[in-house]
Amino acid sequence: MNEAAHEMQDLYRELVLDHSRNPRHFGRLKDPTHTADGINPLCGDKLKLYLRVNAAGEIESSSFEGTGCAISVASASLLTDTVTGLPVEQARACSAAVAERLTTGDRALELAANLENLRALDGVRHYPSRVKCATLAWHALHSALNQDTTPATTE
Repeated sequence: MNEAAHEMQDLYRELVLDHSRNPRHFGRLKDPTHTADGINPLCGDKLKLYLRVNAAGEIESSSFEGTGCAISVASASLLTDTVTGLPVEQARACSAAVAERLTTGDRALELAANLENLRALDGVRHYPSRVKCATLAWHALHSALNQDTTPATTE
């Protein structure tokens, strides 16, 4: 790996650590229109995702509550940072792309420029047991957008 690649890897590692220590959009959202629970039985991660979708079909606000490992919390924080302001269909596509990148490692699924920070999660592919931690929030997003009341799970 060249020096630039190492620098990017370090930058992404710092981004994940920052989001796990200082999660964005943490707490209960007032008047959500969509919610979903998520659980990762293997690791014990639990979260509740809150979304407020406006009449134009855009996610105007998002937040989460829960407990879990650093990767799970960082992923949920990155998710809420990313989807706030997105149209629902773009958030759905983002959720699918992130889950696919993390589970298959398919780099052909490139992320739009405004989703660049999500590359920070790519490193978990090297730790298969941690992929479920990173994808939990994204499964919950899928459930919330589909108004599925069954808790999202990584199993």
